[in-house]
Amino acid sequence: MCHNLRNSGHTHDEQSDECEIECEAMTLTAMVQQSKSTGVAEATVCPNESQADTGGLPVIDNATAVAPKDARALSRLFFDRLQELEEGTPAYAYARNTLIEMNLALVHFVAGRYRNRPGTDLEEVVQVGTIGLIKAIDRFDLSRETEFTTFAIPYITGEVKRFFRDTSWAVHVPRRLQELRVELSKAKEHLSLLLDRDPTVAELASYMELSEEEVIEGLVAANGYTAGSLDVPWSDSESGPDSEGRTLADCIGEADPTLELVENLGSLAPLIEKLSERERTLLQMRFGEELTQARIGEIMGYSQMHVSRLLNRTIAKLRAGLLAQQ
Repeated sequence: MCHNLRNSGHTHDEQSDECEIECEAMTLTAMVQQSKSTGVAEATVCPNESQADTGGLPVIDNATAVAPKDARALSRLFFDRLQELEEGTPAYAYARNTLIEMNLALVHFVAGRYRNRPGTDLEEVVQVGTIGLIKAIDRFDLSRETEFTTFAIPYITGEVKRFFRDTSWAVHVPRRLQELRVELSKAKEHLSLLLDRDPTVAELASYMELSEEEVIEGLVAANGYTAGSLDVPWSDSESGPDSEGRTLADCIGEADPTLELVENLGSLAPLIEKLSERERTLLQMRFGEELTQARIGEIMGYSQMHVSRLLNRTIAKLRAGLLAQQ
């Protein structure tokens, strides 16, 4: 994930801080998993052990096992002492780490909301949520008279949502467009209910106070949110026994060059109507009846050279008309 942070637009110092917090979260998550696997079930508070290293705070052998009610009371005590301790000292590190471990239940609570999300690795979500918890602890101020739980959950939730936003896209797009996709989705839902139909680009632009170009950019970027594989097995109701082993890629046709011919013929029709009767007759004989220039000359009483000049002039006129339409 540190690699992702380096590409997220943060400054060098911000990236360094983010990576340090992430590594800390990974270490704490691993420690919690290890403590669970060794069968430690209860927290042990020893007020009189290692006072020099704890800055006068009680020693808690397994902070993750502290009951939520006790964790709230102990958190206030530890936060109060943390603000007095010098950063970088063993006592400061003990107080901060214990606060993180005591409040990991908040991370599991938030992560549980995404348990049923397709393709979600719950352990990874817990790790990301722990980053949010660490940020909340580092920024919490007791003087605000706000419960730490109330303060921390938005940080944890925000970090998890940011993780999903940055990793759920099949194609990398700028964060600005990722956020625009969410706003567009909300606007489309609101206007669809209001208008009883899908809103137009102009209506979306007016409602969101954006330009139509910005709305179109957001709609196009939304196509990068999900992607499918061309290698998935493919079958339909009309597939026979020979269809076994076919993939979606096998069923996608190539570009048909005759489609362009159809488009050109459609564009030529009004131009041909504007030609003189002689020019239309020439085209009919040459391309409809597929007569040679010599035969056309015999029928119309012209030399082959003159027929060739007339055809070239008529075709040039049609070509100029087609180019003018593009």
